[in-house]
Amino acid sequence: MLRIAVPNKGSLAEESIAILKEAGYRQRTDSRDLVLVDNDNNVEFYYLRPRDIAIYVGSGELEAGITGRDLLIDSGAQADELLQLGFGGSTFRFAGPVNSNMQPGDIANKRVATAYPGLVNSHLKSLGIAAEVVRLDGAVESSVRLGVADLIADVVSTGNTLRQAGLQVFAEPILISEAIVIGRTGVPIPAELEIIIRRLQGVVTARKYVLLDYDVPKSQLDVACAITPGLESPTISPLQKPDWVAVRAMVPRKDTNRVMDELWAVGARGILVTDIHACRL
Repeated sequence: MLRIAVPNKGSLAEESIAILKEAGYRQRTDSRDLVLVDNDNNVEFYYLRPRDIAIYVGSGELEAGITGRDLLIDSGAQADELLQLGFGGSTFRFAGPVNSNMQPGDIANKRVATAYPGLVNSHLKSLGIAAEVVRLDGAVESSVRLGVADLIADVVSTGNTLRQAGLQVFAEPILISEAIVIGRTGVPIPAELEIIIRRLQGVVTARKYVLLDYDVPKSQLDVACAITPGLESPTISPLQKPDWVAVRAMVPRKDTNRVMDELWAVGARGILVTDIHACRL
């Protein structure tokens, strides 16, 4: 039976459970449950701390897991990213005192406070910069004011917390993270895990696209198809009206209204949008 780790709490937990349900897997209904067996799909789900998941997968105790890219890199575990899941996004940045005008080269020989020492050390090594990394479990923004560090490396969203602490970001992002599926490094992906990955990929794709149906005069078909090329090619069907056809295509969800406007402008009518719950492409 395949063993999969799922975050038991935190920002990744709820959405991880949701995407697994959409992919057709049973999930726990009681947050106190540590293990759930899905006999129909021959999978055991283990609910673990997100920060520990890469360790369990990398050691071979579990075949795969869902965690954050940041947590995978920070752990240093022998595990690889297999699939991006499109949620749990975060951006890691350096931040120093306001008006310090710090540049990447200024990090050398400084104290960098962070809750992700493995991630930061790996990034500094890639830049060829030697610095002292100070590990903190929380309130990283206060470390400079309290004299523990000279700058910080942390998750940045709006930047309001940094500004309140008298800090500002500098340099390029250290990492753009999101939820990912991971597997053990150097181990062939089992057939059962390939099925899970395909299912999850189908949900990820379905969330990004909608199905668009419309009728259009044959004289405008090439123009309309250029607007909705689909993933491979749109489906075109004849209508009872001889000089019209029906078209069906997948379009990016974020572009839906713009595409509908453009289709209307070239004469398309009966434009319908349908959600896609899952797919295999």
